[in-house]
Amino acid sequence: MRLLRHSELKGKHASLMAPSNPSWTNYDQDAMAKTVMSSQRARLGDRKHALAAELIALRTKLPDIQRTLNMYVNDCIGFKMTPEQPLFYSWNCFGTADALSFRPIPGIFPERWILRIFDLKTGSTRTYMRQLEIYACLFCFEYDVDPADIDIELRIYKGDDYEIYTPDLDDIIHLMEHIKYMDKLIDTMEKEANGD
Repeated sequence: MRLLRHSELKGKHASLMAPSNPSWTNYDQDAMAKTVMSSQRARLGDRKHALAAELIALRTKLPDIQRTLNMYVNDCIGFKMTPEQPLFYSWNCFGTADALSFRPIPGIFPERWILRIFDLKTGSTRTYMRQLEIYACLFCFEYDVDPADIDIELRIYKGDDYEIYTPDLDDIIHLMEHIKYMDKLIDTMEKEANGD
């Protein structure tokens, strides 16, 4: 018998009835409906993120109304942000910011720069600024920027509104130190596990 290779499935995971997560075998109709709806919302969120990234890259504004996607896209374009910006500290700690810019603050002398990181949330789960603080740390690591020398503005767009947050410098410095510590700890543990 010749087995099918299914190359189209490589790197993908079944979102619902995966053998590696068999809890669905105990679901009733309501539980399965919740799972399907959650999966559909996640796919819709992925599509909205892709659309937003494309609109920002093309500098195509949306109508100026108080809708999450419209505000996010228009603000990102207004601040000349880069969508879907990867940030790398190490193979243990990296990620992709939804939108990022690092530019001089107009009219400030001597010149001072501001790091802006915006995040688009399309779901209903609780959101945390800590995710954006980590992105700020990764940016400072990767581009050798002292957080004391810049301003940082973080925003989360959700529920047809947005929240602006200016992180405390001490919190960013502490988080950067924690990232360094945990990165070294992971490397040490992996070396020990591999007998190095």
